[in-house]
Amino acid sequence: MNFLDFNKQFPTELAVIQHFIKIRYKGKLVCPNCGKAEGVYHRHTSPKMIHCNNCENEFSIFTNTIFYKSDTDLRKWYFAINAMLVGKKGISALQLKREIGVTYKTAWRMLKLIRSAMGNTDMSKAFEAIVEIDETYVGGKPRKDNYNDDDNKPPKPPLKRGRGTSKTPIVGIKERNSKRVYATVALPNAEGQQLSGKQLFKILDTVCKDDTIIFTDDFTGYNILDKKHDNNFFRLKVNHSVGQFATRNGIHTNGIESFWALLKRGIHGIYHHISTKYLQNYVNEFCFRMNNRINAFNTLIAHCVFA
Repeated sequence: MNFLDFNKQFPTELAVIQHFIKIRYKGKLVCPNCGKAEGVYHRHTSPKMIHCNNCENEFSIFTNTIFYKSDTDLRKWYFAINAMLVGKKGISALQLKREIGVTYKTAWRMLKLIRSAMGNTDMSKAFEAIVEIDETYVGGKPRKDNYNDDDNKPPKPPLKRGRGTSKTPIVGIKERNSKRVYATVALPNAEGQQLSGKQLFKILDTVCKDDTIIFTDDFTGYNILDKKHDNNFFRLKVNHSVGQFATRNGIHTNGIESFWALLKRGIHGIYHHISTKYLQNYVNEFCFRMNNRINAFNTLIAHCVFA
C-alpha cells in the first residue's frame, strides 16, 4: 500500500492493535490459558493487554510475535513491514532509520525480526508438476586488504566467478505454474562438500512432491537425478556449456535465473554487504516478496506469529 493508504488505514496505534487482533484472533479474542472467548476484554489503561475473567489470566496480544516486549511504536513496526514489501529490493536499516526516526540499532533489529517472520513458512512438499533448479554464488569484490601493500608484489587475484569460487552458494527452485520460489544457502557439510548430488537431491526432496519434472542445466551434481530413486523425479536439462539456454519445447532455467538477478541487484544496490551468518534471512525476504504478491501485508502480519 502507498503512504496515503497506510495513513488512512492505520491512523493510530489502536487501529494497529485492532488490525492485529483481526489477523491473529480472527476478530475475536480467545484466552490462550483456558481457551474461552467470553469474559475476555482489553485493559483500559493498555489496549495491548488482555484480561480473562474466567481464569484471571492476563496476556499480551503480541505474545510469541516479533512485536513482543518492543518499546517501538506499533505504527512504526507496521510502516517498516510495509516498506519492506513495497520496495522490490527491500529497504536498508539506514533508510528505515531516517524514515521512522529510530536509532540504527533499532532499525536493524526490526528488519532482522521481520525477515525471520518472512521465513516462517512451511515449504515441505510444496512444489509439483514442473520446477526449475539452479545455483548461484554470493560474495563481494576484493576489498583493499585483498591487495598487497608492497608495490613489488602483484595484487592478489580477484575471487573466481561461478563454480569453484570461494563465494557462498545458494540453491533455488522455482515452480513453473505458480511462479513460487524456494531458495536455501548451501553451506558445506561435515566433510567440507557443497553442492554434491546428495545435497541437491535432499533439497529437491524437501520441497518437491514425487513425480515432479525437474529442469536443470548440465551441472554434474544433478546427474544423481538420472539414477533410479523412490521419488521418481524426471530430469530434463539444457546444456549451458555449449551455449544452449532453452529448447523449443520449453526446457530452460531462465525463471530461477531471473530471481537470482533480482536477489543480486538487491544485495548490491540496497544492502551492499551481507555476512554468511545472516544470508539466509535475506534470501527468505526475497522469496517471500516473490511468493506473496497478492495480500502480502496481511500474510506477513500472520507470519509474525510464532508457535
